[in-house]
Amino acid sequence: MQRWLRYQSISTVPSSITDSQKIAPTPSRHDRIRNAKPFSDFLTDTFQREHDYLRISVTERCNLRCVYCMPEEGVPLSPNRDLLTTPEIALLASIFVSQGVSKIRLTGGEPTVRRDIVPLMHQIGALQRHGLKELCITTNGLSLHRKLDSMVEAGLTGVNLSLDTLDPWQFQIMTRRKGFDAVQKSIDRILELKKHGAGIKLKINCVVMRGVNDREILPFVELTREKDIEVRFIEYMPFDGNKWSEGKMFSYGEMVDLIKAKHPSLQKVQGHRNDTSKTWHVPGFAGRIGFITSMTHNFCGTCNRLRITSDGNLKVCLFGNAEVSLRDILRKSNAGEPIDEQALEALKQVEMDRRRGLGASDQPLGMAPNEAELLKVIGMAVKNKKAKHAGMGTLEHMKNRPMILIGLVQRRQLFSTSRALLDKTGKKAEQDGDSKQPRLTHVSASGSAHMVSISEKTSTSRIATAACSVHFSNETAVKLIRDNQMKKGDVLGVARVAGIMAAKRTPELIPLCHPIAISHVGVELDASADKVIQVRATVTCDGKTGVEMEALTAASTAALTIYDMCKAVDKGMRIEGLRVVLKDGGKSGRWEAE
Repeated sequence: MQRWLRYQSISTVPSSITDSQKIAPTPSRHDRIRNAKPFSDFLTDTFQREHDYLRISVTERCNLRCVYCMPEEGVPLSPNRDLLTTPEIALLASIFVSQGVSKIRLTGGEPTVRRDIVPLMHQIGALQRHGLKELCITTNGLSLHRKLDSMVEAGLTGVNLSLDTLDPWQFQIMTRRKGFDAVQKSIDRILELKKHGAGIKLKINCVVMRGVNDREILPFVELTREKDIEVRFIEYMPFDGNKWSEGKMFSYGEMVDLIKAKHPSLQKVQGHRNDTSKTWHVPGFAGRIGFITSMTHNFCGTCNRLRITSDGNLKVCLFGNAEVSLRDILRKSNAGEPIDEQALEALKQVEMDRRRGLGASDQPLGMAPNEAELLKVIGMAVKNKKAKHAGMGTLEHMKNRPMILIGLVQRRQLFSTSRALLDKTGKKAEQDGDSKQPRLTHVSASGSAHMVSISEKTSTSRIATAACSVHFSNETAVKLIRDNQMKKGDVLGVARVAGIMAAKRTPELIPLCHPIAISHVGVELDASADKVIQVRATVTCDGKTGVEMEALTAASTAALTIYDMCKAVDKGMRIEGLRVVLKDGGKSGRWEAE
């Protein structure tokens, strides 16, 4: 069982080594503290919260259908090319670790259903020599026991296992699937490996719902009597599709009172300032119990977590809707295409050539393609993080997506809502009306606004390009932009990112615009003229509706960002000529402006 022991790197020094080649002595603790580098500014928000914990969703798929997690009918999944590849996940992980992230947790969906989850964990586990201290996974445990040994060899240090009942029949009701015995097998295997030296922390997460499984709180506590397990009770939180109501929530205070009635000696345990869980302990028990109190006692003030969704978006808050695509920036170095192993090797060769001075040197050297731009965008997102819960009110009044899609772009959560908003009269008018008669497509025959039905349309490749221009009253602003001397920073870089983000949020801004799965957004800015910046935005997707509105939103937002960043030096600016200059795909085919 020696293979379960944590591997250590052992260096040997040949006796013939010269003085100049000798390895420097290990610095003392005092020297390490004195010479410690400040925590990365890119990962520090305006409330001085240092984000050293990264959660990465590696798949949207799940092999259970838990009642509190997703709608019974399931959820639409993204095309494979929209999801992060293994090299892309590893590259992003390396960037975050280089900036001070010391803990990475792999989530989903259900991460164990990803085919290459073990090789991926080996790649991320290799970052332990660069500062990563914890590699964890959140799982339902259904198939974990089959892959656990290899995961431990990869460097796994922690498992959060979701289990809401100890009753096999109730398990099938709550998950809409069979599998309780398989989950128990995973738990037993973890405990067995721990006995043989595998340093795995096991936490069991239980979402408590009044009238459903609240009667099992005490049996879960009993698990900690003999087993080195931390059972964590989670307050039932609102997500689309789980039919949340305040009456279903069993609060932290109620749970503690219930346990104290059985175990009066229950004691609070001093935790770490960044803990999401309030930890308690029954004296004499081997394990501990915890409470995640998102509804009654939020822990936002010490939040140190960032999330990367399975399609490559960075989320700075679990309940926030603000997201920025790291995937799109990363893929710029590969002509917008997914970075597979072959592409990664080619990019490595380019990087090696640059390091030897054989290639272009206009970009800083880094661990991953476009690292400087990625860090800039990450820093901007972190700096925009709100004080708590995305700056909104209490969670029960917030619109949120299904939990299973907490890693997906918000437009997907709007899909079912959009269909419900279709005006039946308008839909019939579209079917029966004369196609030659000019009319407003978003107004029904009765005069009410409605969303156009696309249910019977065919999915095709669609593209649209929009353009506009920012005109200045003098040459000062453009000169400063070229020299990058604006006090607010890189004007064109920020405007480009703003345009990309805006394209993805078009359905939130234009009420009757369909949510679609955008495959690419490109924003081009031309500052070659003395008093004009030309803005051009191109958006593509594979779907049933065009992307003209997304392109227009991207171009206009990029222009508005330029205006905002330059208004201090030129109050006579104007934005002109916003229009679609190209569209292709769908029934009407290709069209270009003259």
